[in-house]
Amino acid sequence: MSDTTPEQMDQWLSEKLDELLPQKLQAIEQSKTPSMAIIATKGTLDWAYPPFILASTAAALGWDTHIFFTFYGLLLLKKEIPSEVSPLGNPAMPMKMPFGPKWFQNITWPMPNLIMAGIPGFEKVATSLMKKTFKNKGVATVEELRELCIEAEVKMSACQMTVDVFGFDSSEFIDGLDYVGATYFMPVARESDVCLFI
Repeated sequence: MSDTTPEQMDQWLSEKLDELLPQKLQAIEQSKTPSMAIIATKGTLDWAYPPFILASTAAALGWDTHIFFTFYGLLLLKKEIPSEVSPLGNPAMPMKMPFGPKWFQNITWPMPNLIMAGIPGFEKVATSLMKKTFKNKGVATVEELRELCIEAEVKMSACQMTVDVFGFDSSEFIDGLDYVGATYFMPVARESDVCLFI
Protein backbone atom coordinates (compact mmCIF):
# COMPACT_ATOMS: atom_id res chain seq x y z
CA MET A 1 0.00 0.00 0.00
CA SER A 2 3.03 2.24 -0.48
CA ASP A 3 1.45 3.99 -3.44
CA THR A 4 -1.77 4.70 -1.49
CA THR A 5 -2.62 8.34 -1.06
CA PRO A 6 -3.61 9.72 2.34
CA GLU A 7 -7.16 10.21 1.06
CA GLN A 8 -7.35 6.54 0.00
CA MET A 9 -5.93 5.44 3.35
CA ASP A 10 -8.55 7.54 5.17
CA GLN A 11 -11.26 6.02 3.00
CA TRP A 12 -9.99 2.49 3.67
CA LEU A 13 -9.80 3.12 7.44
CA SER A 14 -13.27 4.64 7.44
CA GLU A 15 -14.73 1.59 5.66
CA LYS A 16 -12.95 -0.80 8.03
CA LEU A 17 -14.22 1.09 11.07
CA ASP A 18 -17.75 1.12 9.66
CA GLU A 19 -17.47 -2.63 9.25
CA LEU A 20 -15.77 -3.54 12.56
CA LEU A 21 -17.17 -1.00 15.02
CA PRO A 22 -20.81 -2.25 15.05
CA GLN A 23 -19.55 -5.81 15.57
CA LYS A 24 -17.30 -4.72 18.44
CA LEU A 25 -20.06 -2.66 20.08
CA GLN A 26 -22.46 -5.60 19.79
CA ALA A 27 -19.88 -7.94 21.38
CA ILE A 28 -19.36 -5.49 24.25
CA GLU A 29 -23.12 -5.15 24.79
CA GLN A 30 -23.62 -8.92 24.78
CA SER A 31 -20.83 -9.50 27.32
CA LYS A 32 -22.08 -6.75 29.65
CA THR A 33 -23.73 -7.80 32.90
CA PRO A 34 -27.24 -6.32 33.07
CA SER A 35 -28.04 -4.17 36.08
CA MET A 36 -31.17 -3.11 37.93
CA ALA A 37 -31.76 -0.35 40.48
CA ILE A 38 -34.86 -0.36 42.69
CA ILE A 39 -36.08 2.48 44.88
CA ALA A 40 -38.22 0.97 47.68
CA THR A 41 -40.44 3.56 49.38
CA LYS A 42 -43.32 1.56 50.90
CA GLY A 43 -43.37 -0.38 54.16
CA THR A 44 -46.68 -2.25 54.03
CA LEU A 45 -46.71 -6.02 53.56
CA ASP A 46 -48.21 -5.94 50.06
CA TRP A 47 -45.54 -3.45 48.95
CA ALA A 48 -42.74 -5.38 50.67
CA TYR A 49 -42.89 -8.24 48.17
CA PRO A 50 -42.17 -6.49 44.83
CA PRO A 51 -38.66 -5.13 45.56
CA PHE A 52 -37.44 -8.41 47.05
CA ILE A 53 -39.08 -10.62 44.38
CA LEU A 54 -37.68 -8.50 41.54
CA ALA A 55 -34.24 -8.15 43.12
CA SER A 56 -33.85 -11.84 43.96
CA THR A 57 -35.03 -12.82 40.47
CA ALA A 58 -32.61 -10.39 38.79
CA ALA A 59 -29.73 -11.59 40.97
CA ALA A 60 -30.58 -15.23 40.15
CA LEU A 61 -30.29 -14.29 36.46
CA GLY A 62 -26.83 -12.86 37.11
CA TRP A 63 -27.78 -9.18 37.12
CA ASP A 64 -26.04 -6.62 39.30
CA THR A 65 -28.87 -5.49 41.56
CA HIS A 66 -29.16 -2.60 44.01
CA ILE A 67 -32.09 -1.57 46.23
CA PHE A 68 -32.25 1.90 47.78
CA PHE A 69 -34.64 1.94 50.76
CA THR A 70 -36.07 5.32 51.65
CA PHE A 71 -38.95 6.70 53.74
CA TYR A 72 -41.32 3.87 54.79
CA GLY A 73 -39.31 1.39 52.74
CA LEU A 74 -36.74 1.47 55.57
CA LEU A 75 -39.09 -0.73 57.62
CA LEU A 76 -38.17 -3.59 55.27
CA LEU A 77 -34.58 -3.42 56.56
CA LYS A 78 -35.48 -3.81 60.22
CA LYS A 79 -34.35 -7.03 61.90
CA GLU A 80 -38.00 -7.77 62.61
CA ILE A 81 -40.15 -6.60 59.71
CA PRO A 82 -43.25 -4.94 61.23
CA SER A 83 -45.15 -4.65 57.94
CA GLU A 84 -48.91 -4.97 57.83
CA VAL A 85 -51.43 -4.68 55.02
CA SER A 86 -53.13 -1.32 54.69
CA PRO A 87 -56.39 -1.48 52.73
CA LEU A 88 -56.77 2.31 52.74
CA GLY A 89 -56.53 3.78 49.27
CA ASN A 90 -56.24 0.31 47.77
CA PRO A 91 -59.46 -0.54 45.91
CA ALA A 92 -57.98 -3.85 44.74
CA MET A 93 -57.41 -4.94 48.33
CA PRO A 94 -60.32 -7.39 48.76
CA MET A 95 -58.99 -10.93 48.53
CA LYS A 96 -60.57 -14.34 48.69
CA MET A 97 -60.52 -16.18 51.99
CA PRO A 98 -57.57 -18.56 52.46
CA PHE A 99 -59.55 -21.04 54.57
CA GLY A 100 -62.88 -22.86 54.73
CA PRO A 101 -64.76 -24.93 52.15
CA LYS A 102 -63.99 -24.38 48.46
CA TRP A 103 -67.20 -22.43 47.78
CA PHE A 104 -66.32 -20.09 50.66
CA GLN A 105 -62.76 -19.59 49.38
CA ASN A 106 -64.09 -18.64 45.94
CA ILE A 107 -66.06 -15.65 47.22
CA THR A 108 -64.49 -12.22 46.79
CA TRP A 109 -65.42 -10.01 49.71
CA PRO A 110 -65.72 -6.47 48.35
CA MET A 111 -65.63 -4.01 51.22
CA PRO A 112 -65.46 -0.24 50.73
CA ASN A 113 -62.34 1.42 52.06
CA LEU A 114 -64.46 3.54 54.40
CA ILE A 115 -65.78 0.42 56.17
CA MET A 116 -62.31 -1.17 56.34
CA ALA A 117 -60.87 2.01 57.83
CA GLY A 118 -63.57 2.13 60.49
CA ILE A 119 -63.27 -1.46 61.74
CA PRO A 120 -60.81 -1.67 64.64
CA GLY A 121 -58.13 -4.29 64.04
CA PHE A 122 -58.96 -4.72 60.35
CA GLU A 123 -55.33 -4.23 59.29
CA LYS A 124 -54.20 -7.08 61.56
CA VAL A 125 -56.93 -9.34 60.16
CA ALA A 126 -56.07 -8.39 56.56
CA THR A 127 -52.37 -9.00 57.28
CA SER A 128 -52.97 -12.46 58.71
CA LEU A 129 -55.28 -13.36 55.79
CA MET A 130 -52.67 -12.26 53.25
CA LYS A 131 -49.89 -14.18 55.04
CA LYS A 132 -52.12 -17.27 55.16
CA THR A 133 -52.96 -16.93 51.44
CA PHE A 134 -49.27 -16.64 50.52
CA LYS A 135 -48.40 -19.63 52.72
CA ASN A 136 -51.17 -21.73 51.13
CA LYS A 137 -49.77 -20.89 47.68
CA GLY A 138 -46.19 -21.73 48.70
CA VAL A 139 -44.94 -18.13 48.40
CA ALA A 140 -41.89 -17.30 50.51
CA THR A 141 -42.24 -14.81 53.35
CA VAL A 142 -40.81 -11.31 53.03
CA GLU A 143 -38.05 -12.28 55.47
CA GLU A 144 -37.17 -15.33 53.36
CA LEU A 145 -37.09 -13.25 50.18
CA ARG A 146 -34.87 -10.68 51.87
CA GLU A 147 -32.52 -13.47 52.95
CA LEU A 148 -32.42 -14.73 49.35
CA CYS A 149 -31.40 -11.24 48.25
CA ILE A 150 -28.64 -11.14 50.86
CA GLU A 151 -27.35 -14.56 49.79
CA ALA A 152 -27.42 -13.44 46.14
CA GLU A 153 -25.37 -10.35 47.06
CA VAL A 154 -28.03 -7.83 46.17
CA LYS A 155 -26.66 -4.47 47.33
CA MET A 156 -28.95 -2.80 49.84
CA SER A 157 -28.64 0.83 50.84
CA ALA A 158 -30.55 2.76 53.48
CA CYS A 159 -31.29 6.44 52.98
CA GLN A 160 -29.28 8.21 55.66
CA MET A 161 -31.52 11.28 55.58
CA THR A 162 -34.62 9.20 56.27
CA VAL A 163 -32.85 7.30 59.05
CA ASP A 164 -32.05 10.65 60.67
CA VAL A 165 -35.51 12.19 60.09
CA PHE A 166 -37.35 9.17 61.54
CA GLY A 167 -34.90 8.86 64.44
CA PHE A 168 -33.90 5.30 63.64
CA ASP A 169 -30.71 3.74 64.98
CA SER A 170 -28.52 1.47 62.85
CA SER A 171 -28.84 -1.24 65.54
CA GLU A 172 -32.50 -1.66 64.49
CA PHE A 173 -31.50 -2.76 60.99
CA ILE A 174 -29.96 -5.89 59.50
CA ASP A 175 -26.19 -6.03 59.11
CA GLY A 176 -24.31 -5.25 55.92
CA LEU A 177 -26.15 -2.10 54.86
CA ASP A 178 -24.68 1.04 53.37
CA TYR A 179 -26.10 4.30 54.73
CA VAL A 180 -26.04 6.71 51.82
CA GLY A 181 -27.71 9.79 50.41
CA ALA A 182 -29.56 10.41 47.18
CA THR A 183 -26.38 11.81 45.60
CA TYR A 184 -24.78 8.38 45.97
CA PHE A 185 -27.72 6.54 44.44
CA MET A 186 -28.38 8.85 41.48
CA PRO A 187 -25.40 7.58 39.41
CA VAL A 188 -26.39 3.98 40.26
CA ALA A 189 -29.88 4.63 38.90
CA ARG A 190 -28.55 6.51 35.85
CA GLU A 191 -26.17 3.72 34.85
CA SER A 192 -28.54 0.80 35.45
CA ASP A 193 -30.29 -0.94 32.57
CA VAL A 194 -33.56 -1.06 34.52
CA CYS A 195 -34.62 1.41 37.21
CA LEU A 196 -37.84 0.88 39.17
CA PHE A 197 -39.63 3.06 41.71
CA ILE A 198 -41.74 0.96 44.09
